[in-house]
Amino acid sequence: MIRVLLDENLPRRLKWSVQADVATVPACACRGVKNRELLELAASEFDILLTMDREMEYQQNLGGVDLCLVLISAASNYIDDLLPLVPAINEAIGKAVSGGLIRVGL
Repeated sequence: MIRVLLDENLPRRLKWSVQADVATVPACACRGVKNRELLELAASEFDILLTMDREMEYQQNLGGVDLCLVLISAASNYIDDLLPLVPAINEAIGKAVSGGLIRVGL
């Protein structure tokens, strides 16, 4: 099964809607870890990092990381704004490739 790490900028409740084995940053004791270190830690255990952090796309070189970044764009990070995107998120998870970037949402 695909392993997904849910970034701390997303509500933990979202994990129950994602069709994968999902862990949260706080549950992995990675809270407050900066982007590059988070990518490297995530790549050691997960296939995908699910985030709303738009800066990660521009600040980090994803080519050297054995992980796919799924970047969600929504009106806010409230669960009510994210739930309509769940089908697209699940589709992105199915298409994820290592070192890739997939944008979902607005």
